[in-house]
Amino acid sequence: MIPANFDYQAPKSVEEAIALLGSDPDAKILAGGHSLLPAMKLRLAQPALLVDLGRITGLSYIREAGGRIAIGAMTTHSSIAESTLLHARSPLLAQAAKHIGDVQVRNRGTIGGSIAHADPAADYPAALLALDAEIIARRKSGERTIPVRGFFEGLFSTALQPGEIITEIRVPETAGAGTAYHKFHHPASGFAVVGVAANVRMAGSRIDSAAIGVTGVATHAYRAVSVEASLRGQPLTALSTACTKASEGVEPLSDYFASAEYRKHLAAVYCERAVREAAAKKR
Repeated sequence: MIPANFDYQAPKSVEEAIALLGSDPDAKILAGGHSLLPAMKLRLAQPALLVDLGRITGLSYIREAGGRIAIGAMTTHSSIAESTLLHARSPLLAQAAKHIGDVQVRNRGTIGGSIAHADPAADYPAALLALDAEIIARRKSGERTIPVRGFFEGLFSTALQPGEIITEIRVPETAGAGTAYHKFHHPASGFAVVGVAANVRMAGSRIDSAAIGVTGVATHAYRAVSVEASLRGQPLTALSTACTKASEGVEPLSDYFASAEYRKHLAAVYCERAVREAAAKKR
């Protein structure tokens, strides 16, 4: 398939990119291109202008930032999966990144592009929710910080406003906690039929706290708050019963590959696996 005609610009700065976005209401940002370009070839997306962020220096990094780890929006999945800093200080995002696509996708795709696209079966949202991450977005009038719990709003829908560009993602260090990401891969696409990220703190043999992000089940990723509440202060023997609530409060998706009931079942199974592994990894 051949996309519709479009103009192309490759700005050298974030400020220039923001100005270009503001110049055309039909402009789209190009990051890694793994979601937008296929949609354009199918003519599901027909932007009048592509604003390519690939030539902007300074948007690809992973570094310490005041007790948090800051990740540039153009950082690739492979860089995140292989980051020694993340593995040492906050490994959950790296654990999720290694499950994304294949080698080519991981080498080209970016974290900013992925979360801005907000695919309901993407891997990062579950991990970011379990970490209570922050999304930094810039626009002409300045910069703002968006808590991740308010970022994913619906099917391919986020809290980003017109003209805004994600520049950075910040995640906390997780010393003293164990983390894990478990995913049921779609056999054709590699996307998550269900993916569960867990961030668990133990107090002896009991769960002190658990933060659990779920992707693939509903129109957007969410926190399994009912499971979290049921596990607080409980031994691991309570895990199986608590994880039956992994899809509580959401309407599970249904498609030709996985019915709503099957997704509910997988959510419970993968919730238990992720929390159990995270509890065993307490650092």
